[in-house]
Amino acid sequence: MEIRKLHPTFGVEVVGIDIGEPIDEPTFARIRAAFEEHGLLLLRDQHLDDDIQVAFSERFGPLETTFSQNPAGGTLFARQSNLDIKTGETIPLEDARMVYQRANMLWHTDSSFKRVPSLCSLLSARLVPPEGGNTDFADMRAAYDALPDETKTRIEGQIAWHSIAHSRAQVCPDLLTEHQKSVEAPPMKQQLVRANPVTGRKALFIGAHCSHIDGWPEDEGRAFIRQLMETAIKPEFCYSHQWREGDIVVWDNRALLHKATPFDGRKYKRLMQRTTVAGDGPTVAH
Repeated sequence: MEIRKLHPTFGVEVVGIDIGEPIDEPTFARIRAAFEEHGLLLLRDQHLDDDIQVAFSERFGPLETTFSQNPAGGTLFARQSNLDIKTGETIPLEDARMVYQRANMLWHTDSSFKRVPSLCSLLSARLVPPEGGNTDFADMRAAYDALPDETKTRIEGQIAWHSIAHSRAQVCPDLLTEHQKSVEAPPMKQQLVRANPVTGRKALFIGAHCSHIDGWPEDEGRAFIRQLMETAIKPEFCYSHQWREGDIVVWDNRALLHKATPFDGRKYKRLMQRTTVAGDGPTVAH
């Protein structure tokens, strides 16, 4: 097993591992340690099926069930694709399933709108277009480190509200039903700054689901979150991953933002399968 840096502040390629074969505990311990330190792992040429992806993902922890609006909602997979599950044909861009996926192009961290936010996501490239469709990542640890000391003091211990209704409304105000907004995924509180329990490194915990700061005037809180976002997505903190079929990327949702980028969905087909590992517990007592 070899580790190669992808970016100066985060991300490594793990070479010499076939996740379709048994991985012993010492080897997986090295993989997990690389995840904790670097925040993002890339493994190439992993031509896997759903069962293999689930088995590897479960080495990191129990898996979440996907939010109902996703095309694979209610399963262990979040499907990022322009293909109809039943027919295999391309879904029209105007279809509600594609409108929902447009929100993936906002900087976000998966499942921060849940009471227990996720540990990590694993996204495998099953079918990729020959151009476009990169996934961009931003290092919220490096962004936190770059903040002035007075800002770090100001945000320490602050609580933010996260909501999938807030992020989806930026794409289409009527995308979610009232039941989804209030019952299935009501707003949740999260720490604005999170520390990795293994390394101790602190990171901002923001993104498109992050609506406002608890106890602050809403407009003031949202403006402040926008300022933090401007720091988090500076070019020096970002890595853009150009997918190849057989890639699987594992990223730390506690420490990284990510977003999809466009591709020609009328011309090309794309199928990405994501598994999401649940976190250890809530960041705030509810």
